[in-house]
Amino acid sequence: MLLVFDIGNTNMVLGIYKDKELIKDWRINTDKQKTSDEYGMLINSLFQYEKMDISVIDDIIISSVVPDVMHSLENFCIKYCNKQPMIVGPGIKTGLNIKYDNPKQVGADRIVNAVAGIDKYKAPLIIVDFGTATTFCAISDKGDYLGGTIAPGIKISSEALFQRASKLPRVELIKSGTTICKNTVSAMQSGIIYGYVGLVDKIIEMMKKELNYDNIKVVATGGLAVLIASETKSIDHVDKFLTLEGLRLIYEKNKE
Repeated sequence: MLLVFDIGNTNMVLGIYKDKELIKDWRINTDKQKTSDEYGMLINSLFQYEKMDISVIDDIIISSVVPDVMHSLENFCIKYCNKQPMIVGPGIKTGLNIKYDNPKQVGADRIVNAVAGIDKYKAPLIIVDFGTATTFCAISDKGDYLGGTIAPGIKISSEALFQRASKLPRVELIKSGTTICKNTVSAMQSGIIYGYVGLVDKIIEMMKKELNYDNIKVVATGGLAVLIASETKSIDHVDKFLTLEGLRLIYEKNKE
């Protein structure tokens, strides 16, 4: 079985693949302070809860945008799984032609998403990943990674409003259902959610004009994809496990 790690700034998502089937997944907090032993105890407990043994792991692949956590995770893989993990980065075959000015600046998560998106939905394509930051990635009709846009994530926006405005509370990210709100909490929820929907639709509209292709598909992924995508007019598909699938595909390209 293959263990895949998608490590973001806020959360890390783990998945277990049996051949091409994702049979189990977990989302846990990304903690730069955890040691390899702490990750070992945590991940082992997740396996035990599902009545699985960590010894079933044959290989591991990791995509990370958090360098500070990698030392502990790599040591976890070696100590608890007896495996040297495959790391998405320079030297890894992806099959992706990256047209960025400096390809090394493209986050591993964006590359992994692009690989999965092209395989599953075909090009041309726009991929929106709702994470700590929200990334918009454009894929040409030839399957080239052209670049994209990075915006503050919706949780960052919400937290900034709470921290910088003395009388405004921290609010749950749910839809208020209206923009003419009768209380402060609903007013904040409306501004955060529907304002963000406008941001998403505008960026996608501009990207489609710049791409200038017919039938461009727009795929959303990430923890808050469902919340925002349900209100947009521009997102065609929500794919919760796009990044995990991309990790599996990249592993298959490199396993020899």
